[in-house]
Order: sequence, then C-alpha cells, then structure tokens
Amino acid sequence: MKIALINENSQASKNRMIYEALNKVALKKGHVVHNYGIENAEDVTLTYVQAGLLAAILLNSGAADFVVTGCGTGEGAMLALNSFPNVLCGHIVDPTDAYLFAQINNGNAIAIPFAKGFGWGSELTLESMFEELFKEEFGKGYPKERAIPEQRNKMILDEVKKITHTDIEEILEKIDQDFLMQTIQRETFQKYFFENATDESLKKIIRDKLEK
Repeated sequence: MKIALINENSQASKNRMIYEALNKVALKKGHVVHNYGIENAEDVTLTYVQAGLLAAILLNSGAADFVVTGCGTGEGAMLALNSFPNVLCGHIVDPTDAYLFAQINNGNAIAIPFAKGFGWGSELTLESMFEELFKEEFGKGYPKERAIPEQRNKMILDEVKKITHTDIEEILEKIDQDFLMQTIQRETFQKYFFENATDESLKKIIRDKLEK
C-alpha cells in the first residue's frame, strides 16, 4: 500500500514526528509512506482545504492508496477530504476509532486532531493508532457477524458518492486555478506524484497545468 502523509500549515512542526510514527508501523506491514509535508512551520501554502484537494488528486490518480492527514481538531481536514470524489475520510481520535474505521467503514483516508488533546506521549498514541488502523485487511467487518450488512452499506455509500460528487477531472478545470497551483507546485508533490500515479489522464492534466 502507498500511504501519503499530508500536514497542513498549522501543524507543520509535527510532521517529522507523525511521519516517524507512521513509517515505523507501515514498514512492519510492508507499506511505503510518502511524506508530502509540509515540514516547515513557516510554509503557509498548504491549508486543510488544499490538503483535501491534494488527497483527492493522489487517491484518484493512484499515486496513493491511503492518506493520513489532519489539522488542529481534525474536523476541517475530514470535511475537506470528504467534499471530493472517491475519498472516504474518517475522523480518528484513538486506536479504537482507527480499527473500527478500517474494518467497518473501509475508507481510504483519516483525519487526526494534531492540536486538541495532543500533548506528552502523543507519539505513542499515534503509533498505537496506526498499529490498529493497519492491523488487518480493511473492510472485514466488526463485529464479525455484522460484516455482510456493513460491506453492503459501504458499497451503497460508494455508489451514492458517484452520483453526488463531480468527476475529479472536471473539478481540476473548474476549481480556482491559483488555489490549485498553490497545491501542486510544491516540490514534494511533484516528486512523489509523477513517480507513483497510475492514471495517465490525470498525470497529463497535472503536467499541463504545471507547464503553463
């Protein structure tokens, strides 16, 4: 699994600590983590709304299979990610949240509160959350006797989102272009995106935008 870590500007100073906790768990599970930053607390170019756009580009293009992000409370990031097509983001506060989201909701992104209730020992909580998140194959259900209706509900939700969300390519054309360029002109994005994206149409759109 290709896991993307995205931090918006208010929590940039915690990027390295979050990356280390996530990467420690991911390596044991055979996953790879790409750190899309931001790592510099003075970099104000990536807001939580732009983290949502970035996550959507990565997930829809195949550059990432899963996104770990957040903000001060985690709420804004969760709302931003869920506003885009083919993104199902959970608000995760503790290890139990992480496990149940993976097994019941079978999403492809999580938003964590990196300021609210985030103090001494939080790196240990993060590591435990990531352990539970990636503990088993996603979507197996919990409790096990609820697996079939939960899986059915997830498929229904996916179909609903196809109807209620605009295609990502159309979004990239209609969205404020300055907002888009601030999101994709970052060096870390371009490095990992072009190395890992599998959707050639989306890669071309992004490349054309950058070359204008």
